[in-house]
Formats: sequence, C-alpha cells, structure tokens
Amino acid sequence: MILRYSRPDMVKIWDAETRFKIWFEIEAHATDALAELGVVPKSAAKALWDWWATNPTIDVAAIDAIEAVTKHDVIAFLTWVAENVGDEARFMHQGMTSSDVLDTCLAVQLSRATDLLLADLDQLLAAIKRRAFEHKMTPSIGRSHGIHAEPVTFGLKMAEAYAEFSRCKDRLIAARKDIATCAISGAVGTFANIDPQVEEHVAAKLGLEIEPVSTQVIPRDRHAMYFATLGVIASSIERLAVEVRHLQRTEVLEAEEYFSPGQKGSSAMPHKRNPVLTENLTGLARMVRSYALPAMENVALWHERDISHSSVERYIAPDATITLDFALGRLTGVIDKLLVYPERMEKNLNKMGGLVHSQRVLLALTQAGVSREDSYRLVQRNAMKVWESDGQLSLMELLKADEEVTAALSPQQIEEKFDLGYHLKHIDTIFARVFGQ
Repeated sequence: MILRYSRPDMVKIWDAETRFKIWFEIEAHATDALAELGVVPKSAAKALWDWWATNPTIDVAAIDAIEAVTKHDVIAFLTWVAENVGDEARFMHQGMTSSDVLDTCLAVQLSRATDLLLADLDQLLAAIKRRAFEHKMTPSIGRSHGIHAEPVTFGLKMAEAYAEFSRCKDRLIAARKDIATCAISGAVGTFANIDPQVEEHVAAKLGLEIEPVSTQVIPRDRHAMYFATLGVIASSIERLAVEVRHLQRTEVLEAEEYFSPGQKGSSAMPHKRNPVLTENLTGLARMVRSYALPAMENVALWHERDISHSSVERYIAPDATITLDFALGRLTGVIDKLLVYPERMEKNLNKMGGLVHSQRVLLALTQAGVSREDSYRLVQRNAMKVWESDGQLSLMELLKADEEVTAALSPQQIEEKFDLGYHLKHIDTIFARVFGQ
C-alpha cells in the first residue's frame, strides 16, 4: 500500500486496529452462542462485552510484542485479551481454530471494502451519465484501428463507458455476495468441537452467509473470483483512461484533462499539458490486475489447510482494494472536469474531405444496380485521391465528376449521402437502451 495512491476510509478497513476489533467481535459473538448452548458460562460472554464497553481500544503494540514471542498472531491476540479481561477469558475460542477468526475477518473486511468500491462506482456512473447527456449529439469522428471511420458522438463514447461500468457494478455485487461467507467450523472444518449453531450466530451478527463446507479454511475459489472481478474493473478504468489519453494528443485535442491554475506539465517545457492522471490510471490498472493471478494460485491449497495463501492475501487484499478505490475516485474526477472541445471534433470530422461518408455511397451504388465489387472499386479510387491529398480534395466533388458513378447516381443523390445527421439518427435508441430514457 502506497499512501500516494490511498484514501483514508479504505485504508482504515485494513489497519491493524480494525482487524483486531473484528477479531474481538468474532470471538465475543461466538462466546455468546456457546453460552446459549451451555458450553461456557454466560458470565464469560458478559465479561468480554463488559470489558469491551469500557475499553474499546486495541493496544496493537502490546499484541505485536506478544507475537514476537509466540510467533502466532491469533494466540498473541487471545493472550492480550485474557490479560485484560481476566479469568473468564479462558472460555474464549472454545472449539475454534485460527482460520475461523482469520477467514471470517477477511470476509468482513472485503465486504466493507466492496461497499466503498460500489459507492465509488455509483459516483463514477453519475459523472459519466452527466457528460453523456451533455454531449449526446456532439458529433465526433469514430476511429477504427486509430483511423477515421464514420461519425459518432462524444456522448455515445460516454454511454459506452456507462454501460461498461454498469456491468462492472453488477459483477462486483455478485463478487461481494460470493466473498461474504463465515466459517466457524473448527479444525479441518468438521464442527467436532463446536456446534454449527455458533457459526450461524456469528454469521448473522456480522452480516455474512455461512460457508456450506469450509474444510479448515473458506475455499479460495471465492477469493479468486473476487480479485479477478477487481481486475476486470481495473481494465475498464484503463480503457476509458486510454481513450482520454488519445483524445488529448496534440494532433487530436478533442478533449483533455482539466489543467488547474498553477499546474505544471514539464520541468523543461513550460508549454506542456500532459494527460498525467489518465496515464497514472493505466499504471494503477496494471497493478490491480496483477493481483488476480496470485489469488487464482491460492485456490489449490493442500488437503484441508495450508497457509501458502496467507502471505499472498496480506498483500493483495489491502493493496487491490485500496488501489482500485483510489483509481475509481481519480477517474471520476477526470470525467467530471474533462475539457471537451466540440469545435475541434468538428474540425477533425471534416479533415479528410468527406471520406467518412464513403460507405453510404458504396451502398447507394449497389442499390442502384452496380455490383458490390464495382461499387467498392469506384468509391475507393476516388477516396484514395482524397486520402493522398490529405483531405484537400473533396470526395463528393470527385464522385460527381466520375462518369461511372454518375451513370448510376445523380449529383443530388450523391450529395444526399454526405448528410451527417444520417449517422446520428439512432443515438436516441442507444441512449434509451443504456439509460432507460
């Protein structure tokens, strides 16, 4: 975790104090359930909660000092609680194993982290939607292979992003459901020393589902899918960021990141306005995606349990969620303040002498009785003249001067094929599909 790419609410979920507080809640709720079952005295559960009510602070340094001796984090925590609560604490952790605490805690942390990420996505979607409707009918050139193709609108680009991030949200909701499971099943997951009702009670208290079969750990296919989902969201962030980066190139300059007063683009060249935020987002996306592979490799644990996944998750769980949270917030800011230049879009759209209308002429010729092969040949030979003139020549005028073309189409029919509005006639339909309005 790097502070430069972190936001405090997400960081707090992963700090040591939060983790130990969740551990305490798991242990205390389990002790409550054990007391109701008559396994431990009710006074034991009461002692835990009474102490917590008056001392809701975790001494992380003291627990770390105990762990330096025990070389076991859960034992260190239990020892510290016992030192503070007293004799009744001996009934805590009855029939449980460390993974019951660690895995259930991780489920709580990932659930809370996901709630923040879902809120981030809502804010991003709102910003994208606003810009989409603002530029719904702002004509722009569509590009395939980086080359001018046919007209689109800038709003349509935003609508595409909105639909994509809506899918991201749906996937994240599913991933949250998948990851939010509780396991309090004891050594090797057989419930031999703890009643399944304890697991049900803890799960209910923490807002989790019970894990149907947990061996000694919650199955890591759940985590693999979760981190893969984060990786897909990161890729969607990069896709939109790359679009902004390309649009900001000097030769294009149809849109650019907001450049604040006093901002500097280069230590050497005072004129520079660089797409630093979206370049940064491309880099952050690479990091989030990189966490998906170790999560998948964690699935294949030995028998009922090993801890080869543990060190991996200590890295990837905080890093992936913290980085993605930051990236979503940054992208929202970029889209919200994005500078859009419709005049430049129009200039670029008209740059190549009407080549963007070539398909309409091709189709008109075929409908007029010319074979597709001959239609393509006629349009292409005129289009290449425009291309080679760097747009100085007009495709419309060349076609009107081509006798083979005018044998099939009148000058008026040719002119009709250069209507920009023709390409935008279904934008409303697309918006209705995306936004439902």
